[in-house]
Parts: sequence; C-alpha cells; structure tokens
Amino acid sequence: MATPNDTPVSELSYEQARDELISVVGELEQGSATLEQSLSYWERGEALAQRCEEWLIGARARLDAARSSTPADDQGATDGVAVSDADQ
Repeated sequence: MATPNDTPVSELSYEQARDELISVVGELEQGSATLEQSLSYWERGEALAQRCEEWLIGARARLDAARSSTPADDQGATDGVAVSDADQ
C-alpha cells in the first residue's frame, strides 16, 4: 500500500495535487488500510483538495482580471462573438 506523499501540499502544482488526490481516494476506496492509515489519507486528501481549490480560485481570478482589462470595444455588442458584415 502506498503512503501519502511527504512533499508539503503548499509546494504542489495543481496537477501534482490533483493526481495525488486521485491516488489517495483510490487507497481509501480499497478499504484495506488500517484506521490510522485511513485517517492519514483522509487528512492528506483534505489538504490536497484545498490546494486544488486554491489553484482554481487563483486561475479564475487571473481570467477575470484578463477579461476586465480587455476594452469593451474589443468585445462589441455581441459579447465576444465575431460578426461578419454578411451576418448583419
């Protein structure tokens, strides 16, 4: 049975945290761990899920910032949908 990664969760990329979380869930679903191991997996999984959420919130903030810095004239009245002269 694998043991939780010793790398601090705060140092993991989104992809690393996601992949390890998938592994932790798999270990818990097998049900072959001791209670102490299961608690360790659960705690690590909670921290990994929080790390993934932090990454996603940060990505969303970056997207929102990029959208708000785009001049409204670039989007036009169609909210970013290109309209050719033939469509009008």
